[in-house]
Amino acid sequence: MNRHKPTYFRNSLDLRDKVQVKILRKRLKLSDAQFTSVVRKSGSSISAITKEASTLK
Repeated sequence: MNRHKPTYFRNSLDLRDKVQVKILRKRLKLSDAQFTSVVRKSGSSISAITKEASTLK
């Protein structure tokens, strides 16, 4: 069986991966609603998410 290995990018967040979302949300110390609004504003780039989350605090 040949399986396609998923490709992950270091600087972008895969919103379908629950583990990645949970780890980043806990690291930024945001609630679910706050995290959702930050991702809607900034997109899936991790650096943009952290920058936007720092403006909330």
